Amino acid sequence: QNFCYWLPRTGQNRLKTTSDLDLLWKNMGEGKVEPYQIMSLATLFFYFLRFIENNDIRSLSKNAFRGLKSLTHLSLANNNLQTLPRDLLKPLDILSDLDLRGNSLTCDCKIKWLVEWMENTNASMPDIFCGGPPQYQGQKIRELPLKNFDCITTGRMNSGAFSVSAEPFTYSSDLYMALAQPSSSSCTVLKWDYVERKLRDFDRIPAHSAVYCKPIVVDSHLYIVVAQLFGGSYIYRWDTNIDKFIKIQDIDSQKIRKPNDIEAFQIDSEWFFIIADSSKAGSTSLYRWNQNGFFSHQDLHSWHRDTDVEYLEVDGKPRLIISSSSQAPIVYQWNRSQKQFAHWGDIAEVLDVQMVKHFQMKRDHYLCLSRYIGDSKVVRWEGLRFTELQTLPSRGSMVMEPFQISQQLYLALGSDFSFTHIYLWDEEKQKFVKFQELSVQAPRAFQPIPLEAMSVLLAPSFKGNTLVYKHIVVDLSL
Repeated sequence: QNFCYWLPRTGQNRLKTTSDLDLLWKNMGEGKVEPYQIMSLATLFFYFLRFIENNDIRSLSKNAFRGLKSLTHLSLANNNLQTLPRDLLKPLDILSDLDLRGNSLTCDCKIKWLVEWMENTNASMPDIFCGGPPQYQGQKIRELPLKNFDCITTGRMNSGAFSVSAEPFTYSSDLYMALAQPSSSSCTVLKWDYVERKLRDFDRIPAHSAVYCKPIVVDSHLYIVVAQLFGGSYIYRWDTNIDKFIKIQDIDSQKIRKPNDIEAFQIDSEWFFIIADSSKAGSTSLYRWNQNGFFSHQDLHSWHRDTDVEYLEVDGKPRLIISSSSQAPIVYQWNRSQKQFAHWGDIAEVLDVQMVKHFQMKRDHYLCLSRYIGDSKVVRWEGLRFTELQTLPSRGSMVMEPFQISQQLYLALGSDFSFTHIYLWDEEKQKFVKFQELSVQAPRAFQPIPLEAMSVLLAPSFKGNTLVYKHIVVDLSL
């Protein structure tokens, strides 16, 4: 019996003609096995290697087997390994037998590569089992589904100024951002600088109590609908002769008293926008473009303190979903012969909805309903009505925003009292699963912006600066 903690270089040089090196039950492993300890074994004729079995090895360098291209048998059995570095086995081109029994491997992202390797190798390998975490303890590592390894996360950065809404848009092939900033008494329009790779000031529209600044591009002309809590709401047009926004229209203050949201859309090539009004005496109103400007087209849902409006097309039919503080969300459907929206139904048993947003997965349509009091909901269109799919705990939520980045569908559920929770869509489970937490004070929107070679997420806040999160894919299995 020996207590061999390491292999000296000179000792290995004498093994050039050895075909079977056996150092079983030798205590080598209080430290880490480095490449130099076994490099000269590359000169062995038969490369039958059992020299680190039954020891107390706790870690291996990822280059431990570098140079051993002809190694065919390897046993790391009965050690104290909890993980294995990625690409540890990459140099072993003709490995035919591997034994990892007797180790307490932690089945986390750091051994995801091993599961992938086991699926694709022709080498013989006895069953090995997870030593942790608790949900995988005792399971065969070979049978772990790769999708169970949650190894992707994102990074973030933050900056910006106080704003309550953010709307990205494209005009004349350039990227812009419209921000409602009541603290600076303006609707601020920013333009993306492709040289310096940042947003720069483009113009500011006076707006002392702006809650929404909605950009609309019609026939190559840029318009901004400015909605204010006090002092009236207006429509501005970008004048290319003076490079300035000029006011062209007032919006009827008898109808729009306390605007809360604006949506713009096209139906049969005609442009519309709708303003959700949250006052007791106001009316959610639809406006239509008629070549000279936007004019009132239809009053919808008067005196119900509407909180949000969402436009979507389901089964080829344009629809509006209007949420309210006083009743369940109302569904309107477009009547093409009358060119108006008609009441179609409601989304029962979901009261006090603050925001409605929709998304589509394949052919299925979904709505996200955020609630300030009570649980927020995800509902799915079932052909004749929306039915509940998922309930998400929420308290003080004013925003629930689905968004897609890099083929992945996320859901941001904000809160005025706690962290924002980011969820990731699980295709197999057909629901959202928890992914990440963000610290945003009283968020009012989450807006993804595709920039050159990266994507960012803007989070306007009612109490602090607008935060900008950069989407960074980090593979934790590396």
